[in-house]
Amino acid sequence: MDWGMKNRISRIIKPETGRTVMLAVDHGYFLGPTTGLEEPTKIIADLVPHADSLMLTRGILRTSVIPESNVPIVLRVSGGNSIIGDDLSNETITVSVEDAIRLNVSAVALSIYVGSKYEHQTLKNLATLVSECERYGIPVLAVTAVGKEMARDAKYLSLACRIAAELGAHIVKTYYCEDFEKVVKTCPVPVVIAGGKKISEKDALELAYNAIKHGAAGVDMGRNIFQSKDPVGMIKAVRSIVHENVSADKAYKTLKI
Repeated sequence: MDWGMKNRISRIIKPETGRTVMLAVDHGYFLGPTTGLEEPTKIIADLVPHADSLMLTRGILRTSVIPESNVPIVLRVSGGNSIIGDDLSNETITVSVEDAIRLNVSAVALSIYVGSKYEHQTLKNLATLVSECERYGIPVLAVTAVGKEMARDAKYLSLACRIAAELGAHIVKTYYCEDFEKVVKTCPVPVVIAGGKKISEKDALELAYNAIKHGAAGVDMGRNIFQSKDPVGMIKAVRSIVHENVSADKAYKTLKI
């Protein structure tokens, strides 16, 4: 791994703790105007000071993040289907590496759908993207997306994460599950956990705490932050868990809800 690649990863995963708080606001690429992100500019501005990186699409980056911002960008570069389409797994690469470089991103992100109808296509997308990004020192984050029929258990998630790493992903985003240590242990690159659909603030903080306790390198939360009754307080609470090892209970008590 060359200097540029290491430097970009260090912007996302902080060397001081070896962990990261990523803010996911890329939901619109398949969900459209997601609740809490109908007008993304303000909520992003409020939350950016407390995030280690932003995961979003190039359209939202260009229209809703000020160019003066120093927050590292993880750019969503896969898509091509919607929540009302036939199959969400039918994705392709939607952004060129050259455009990602023009946007000065720290990493790019792409979903894979292991076990889906379009498994081969999405894995080929990942392999192609990694090969292109290696030429320029751009890290690739692979998202182990799951369909309704796929179990979010350690056996499946270990399989998906390991395949992503074997194809060259530098970071993997997946779900927390029982026996999560197995997922982390068998994946040779850092694993961050997705927040998933909105749950109670207390449950989301416990999710973050348990994931970090069992080996996650951080979290990539979206809806559980920007849909919270106290979005800024929520991201601060998550940050205290990830970087300061604060308990979920103590973090929860800081919220204004």
